[in-house]
Amino acid sequence: MHYLPNSDHVESHFESTELVRDVVIGMSDGLTVPFALAAGLSGAVGSTHIVVLAGLAEIAAGSIAMGLGGYLAARGDVEHYASERKREEKEIVERTRDEEEEIYAIFEEYGVTRDESDSVLTALKRNPQAWVDFMMRFELGLEKPASFRARQSASIIAFSYIAGGFIPLLPYMLMQQEASALHASVAITLAALFIFGAIKGRLTGGGTWKSALQTVLIGGLAAGTAYTLARLLSVHPSF
Repeated sequence: MHYLPNSDHVESHFESTELVRDVVIGMSDGLTVPFALAAGLSGAVGSTHIVVLAGLAEIAAGSIAMGLGGYLAARGDVEHYASERKREEKEIVERTRDEEEEIYAIFEEYGVTRDESDSVLTALKRNPQAWVDFMMRFELGLEKPASFRARQSASIIAFSYIAGGFIPLLPYMLMQQEASALHASVAITLAALFIFGAIKGRLTGGGTWKSALQTVLIGGLAAGTAYTLARLLSVHPSF
């Protein structure tokens, strides 16, 4: 009797973790930092125009800084992978026996005996590049980064930061009354933080409600702290 695989069985795994990570980094900072800045300035100045100008300047500087940070981090991953791969290629030639023992040790972690591992080791030794690939993944836990990863990461983080940053500034752009703009900014930004946190939790499996509430809490604390400090400094400028 032959086993026939169930054609209706489809495994669903989320594979865009790097993309989501970049969006999360850019959007969360983009929502939080300009929100805190706008709230802080609202506690010290009475002009929506000044808040908007300062917010736009912050978004420009923040998106560039965050994008550059993402680029450098991704480039670092590429360089680290290349360095480790070069080392592994050298070791399978110069320290072949040690590398063989590492293969056995890896399989032993999964309950595979040395005798059972021999056939796999023999096959890997026939293909040195596959051997290196195996060691990179299972010994070092490294996946080869995409060649375009650095540019992609920088762009996604920067644009996500800009998109998030405009949300708390919109009320100040559309309203003349600073107090009304502040209240509207708080409302729409907290709503955006909640929605963004929920989506992030859903995609990453971290829990929709838990992620949403954590994101709102962090953004609210940042803005509340900035607003309180600005109010204190405006009332007591000697500080």
